[in-house]
Amino acid sequence: MKQKTILTLQDYSCLGRCSLTVALPTISASGIQAVGIPTGVLSNHTAFPEWTFDDTLPCLMACPKNWGEHAPEFSAIYTGYLATSQVDMALSLIHSFKKEGTLLFVDPACADGGELYPGFGEEHLEAMKRLFQEADLIKPNVTEACLLTATPYQENHDEAFCASLLPKLASLGPKRIVLSGVQKEGKVGSMVYDEGKVSLALNTLIPMKAHGTGDLFSSALVSALVLGKDLHEAASIAGRYVSASLAFNQQDGVDGILFGPEFEKAIPSFLRDLQVL
Repeated sequence: MKQKTILTLQDYSCLGRCSLTVALPTISASGIQAVGIPTGVLSNHTAFPEWTFDDTLPCLMACPKNWGEHAPEFSAIYTGYLATSQVDMALSLIHSFKKEGTLLFVDPACADGGELYPGFGEEHLEAMKRLFQEADLIKPNVTEACLLTATPYQENHDEAFCASLLPKLASLGPKRIVLSGVQKEGKVGSMVYDEGKVSLALNTLIPMKAHGTGDLFSSALVSALVLGKDLHEAASIAGRYVSASLAFNQQDGVDGILFGPEFEKAIPSFLRDLQVL
């Protein structure tokens, strides 16, 4: 069977597991070719006290021309963290590479804990909505869902509140949604909206915070989908991967906020879940 290929557009943080540093190894471990375009290079992610950021917009702009006829046929295009100024260029690149049957998966990767990440404002939310209009599947967390639908954020969001966000998100364009960060009865996971059908994909709650878990979840989710899993099963697999990774952080005493989830140790269980081992 011909090897599948995923194109992912997101930043590269030299230190701290997130974005491309979790996406590329996760996708590759799944047996899928990972093609990554960095949307920026950071010394470390923004949960550190200080960081530097270099925009890589010229790289984005050059890829279609430089790749030419050698561009692979992508099973999925997966976008993560984008600067506001990069969204329209990312859309242009998507138009260059998206073919019939290519899944466009958008993780807005712009907010958490009730507020936008540093450097983002209302203009960025409007740019994300343009991207959503063309997406087949989106994966916001609850904060992002609230901000993108102008819904007041609730710290203690229950199942009914999360469910109320789904049709609002679907009105922005995508018909398939995975809402992450949903908690119920001591478990955590996602609420899956598949063309109107809603289900919960919950896993063991590891009581610790970590930067990069959303990126890890998205990378596992898109890999599982490309390998033929349905949306609910893919979300369940991705959630178990994140929980297993955080369990290693807890076991090893590794700070998840700064250094992210210890996903490397969870790859074997992830691959067994995918049934590729």
